[in-house]
Amino acid sequence: MIRLPDASGALRAYTPRKAPPVVPHGGPPPASRAVLAAAHVVADPFGNTTGHGPADLDWEATLAFRRHLWAHGLGVAEAMDTAQRGMGLDAAPAAELVRRSAAEAKAVGGHLVCGAGTDQLTPPYGTLADVATAYEQQLAHIEGHGATAVVMASRALAAVATEADHYREVYGRLLRQTAGPVILHWLGPMFDPALEGYWGSTDLDTATDTFLDIVADRPDKVDGVKVSLLDADRERALRHRLPAGVRCYTGDDFHYPELIEGDAHGHSDALLGVFDPLAPLAAHATRLLDSGDRPGFRAVLDPTVTLARHLFEPPTRYYKTGVVLLAWLAGHQDAFAMAGGLHSARSLPHLARAYELADGLGLFPDPVRAEERMARLLAVHGVER
Repeated sequence: MIRLPDASGALRAYTPRKAPPVVPHGGPPPASRAVLAAAHVVADPFGNTTGHGPADLDWEATLAFRRHLWAHGLGVAEAMDTAQRGMGLDAAPAAELVRRSAAEAKAVGGHLVCGAGTDQLTPPYGTLADVATAYEQQLAHIEGHGATAVVMASRALAAVATEADHYREVYGRLLRQTAGPVILHWLGPMFDPALEGYWGSTDLDTATDTFLDIVADRPDKVDGVKVSLLDADRERALRHRLPAGVRCYTGDDFHYPELIEGDAHGHSDALLGVFDPLAPLAAHATRLLDSGDRPGFRAVLDPTVTLARHLFEPPTRYYKTGVVLLAWLAGHQDAFAMAGGLHSARSLPHLARAYELADGLGLFPDPVRAEERMARLLAVHGVER
C-alpha cells in the first residue's frame, strides 16, 4: 500500500499491482501503419541539469531507451519536442544525439527520423535567409548520417516571418534541395507558445491552406506531415486533402486511437510523444490492427487515453516531466532528473496520478520496484507511508 496526494493536499491509500504485466515483448515493426515514438533523453543527474549552459546527458541510458523502442518494433523520432528540444536541449547536444542515435539505428536496423530545426540561432534571429541556412545546416547533418529529417516548426521563422509567403519561400527552398523525402511538422502553440500564428496566420483554416500549398508544390519531397494540434476533426480534414502518397502522422496525444484506426476515407500513421511510455501497448495494439482486429486494437489503446490526457494537460509543453517519471519508475533510467531542471515542472499530485494510471495499465515491468521508487519520491516531499 502507498499513500498518494491529490491536488487538495489530501492523502489516500492506493494498492499497486504486484504481478508484472502480460504484454507481448518485442516483435516485428507494425505493417499496416508507420508507428514512431518521439523519445525522451536521460539527463546525467551528476551533470548540468540547471538550464544554464549545455545539458549533460547520460548517453548510455539515452541510447538504451532507443534500443527498447526498436525492440518493440517501433520507430524512433529523435531530437524532437519529447527530447526537450528548445526546453533544456539545445542545438549542439541535439546534433550529437542525432549522430549517436543514427549509429545505433544502423547497428540494430531500427527506423529513425530526426528533427531538424533552427535552434542554433538566438534572438533577434536575423533574416529569412539566416533561418533557411540554419535549417539547411541541420538537414545536412541528419541526412549525412543516413536518417530521414523531420522539418520542425521554427521559433526563429515564427519571429521573422510576417506573412504566409515567407513560409512558402523558406520551406520551398528547403524542399528543393533535400536529398530525400522529409516529414513536415506543424506543432501547435499549446506545445510551444512561440509558434502562435505559424504558417502566417492565427486563423487555422488559413494556416492549413498555406501548409497544404507548400506540400502540394513538392509532394515528391514530402514523406508525410506530422500534425500536433490536438484537434481530431481538423486532422481528419487535413488528412483528406493531402496529395496521394503523402502520409499524415498524428501528433494528437488525445485522440490517437481513433485517428490511427482511421475511417472509410483513410487513417493516420503515428509519431507520438505518448508512445514513449506506451511503447509495449502501442506496438501490441498496432499488430492487432495488422491482423484486422480493430476491436482488439481499440481495447488495448482506448484505456491509455486517460493517462495521455493527464500527462498532456495544460501547460501541455511540460508533458515531458511525466514521461521521464514513468521511464524512471519502469527502470529505464536510474534517476528522475531532467535537462533544464524540468523534473520540477509538474506538481507532486500530478506525478502521483501519473504513477497510479500507469500502474493500472500495467506499464511497469517490475511493479514492486516502481512502487518503491514512487514511495521514495513521495518521502522526499514529506509523504511517508
